[in-house]
Order: sequence, then C-alpha cells, then structure tokens
Amino acid sequence: MKIFAVGLNYASHNKEMERMFESKEPVLFMKPDTALLKDGKPFFLPDFSEDVQYETELVVRVCRLGKNIAEQFAHRYYDQVTVGIDFTARDLQKKQKELGLPWEIAKGFDQSAAVGAFLSKEEIGALQELNFRLDINGETVQQGNSREMIYSIDRIIAFISRFFTLKMGDLIFTGTPAGVGPVRINDHLQGFIEERKVLDFRVK
Repeated sequence: MKIFAVGLNYASHNKEMERMFESKEPVLFMKPDTALLKDGKPFFLPDFSEDVQYETELVVRVCRLGKNIAEQFAHRYYDQVTVGIDFTARDLQKKQKELGLPWEIAKGFDQSAAVGAFLSKEEIGALQELNFRLDINGETVQQGNSREMIYSIDRIIAFISRFFTLKMGDLIFTGTPAGVGPVRINDHLQGFIEERKVLDFRVK
C-alpha cells in the first residue's frame, strides 16, 4: 500500500504559506505505510518537533490496478473518499528547506497520515462539489470544497499513474486549503464530509 500526497493544490493555502511558486503539474510526495493512522487511534506528538501542524484533506482510495491512466477514465480507479490529516512537523520542514535538503522526515514520520472512515462515491454523490472541514475541541478550524482544487482528483490520478503503478488500496491525499495550524496534547480532532463525521481521534 502506497500513500501519495499532493502539495500546493489550493490557492488559499499557497497564499497562507506565502508560496509564490506556480507549478504546471501536481506537486507530489509520498509517505510510507508506517505513517498510516486509522480506526480512531490517538495521535502521539513526536519528541522531535515543537510545531506539529494539521493539514486537512480529502483522501481517495484506489480500487483497481492502473498505469498511464487517461484523465477521462480516472474516475474508474477510485471508489471511496474520506477526510484525512497530513501531519507536518513544520519546524523540521522549514529547517530542511532552508538547507536545501529533502523533508520526508517532516511529512512521512510514523502516524503522520491520519484517515477517517471511507464513504463510497455512491453515498456522497459528485466529488467535484464536496464540502469538508476539521473541528478541534468542537470549533471549526479548517474547511474547504473540492471545487477549489487547482488540480482535480482525476487529473491527480492521471499524473501519478505516469510514474507509479496504482494498486488497489493505495491512498491519495489531495491537498489542503487555508487554515492549517498546530495540534496540542488533549486536542480532540473531528473531520466531516458535508455533515457526516468520518474522522474522530485525540492527540496524546
């Protein structure tokens, strides 16, 4: 099982992070399978960072084998969606970037890819107009809509499959809108698609 993630896919987040870089293709990175956090298990703050931040994203699950998938057929290759958290050790990421070094340690550490319960496409309808949000301790801290993506889910699928064979069970984090921020011990995170709660866990 592979975990793909897309960066710079919401203009609001790019502005928030003061990123002037514009890419003509999706910006892609990966997390190892040991990053996966699911089933409502708690997220334990790591001891190597003083600034672990949440990035709330729609996550799709690949449902069939595919390589060099044409964009017009990409919708056939994923069947479920949920809300996920791309946890980022922001201080480590900043340090690595300043040194011109890879920053996998800031994005791919254990438990850094939290995912909620998956919903079928039939349950939720069109993925092109999907509202999602994150509440922390009962207050909404981040929200977005899939129509705000710079690169659509189908475009992302087609792009990834040029370089990597997609297999059943692979996960794709599709990018985060504005509103990222730090998590702290005892925070209670709940993620929603429309008004359906699909993600619920605590920070320890």
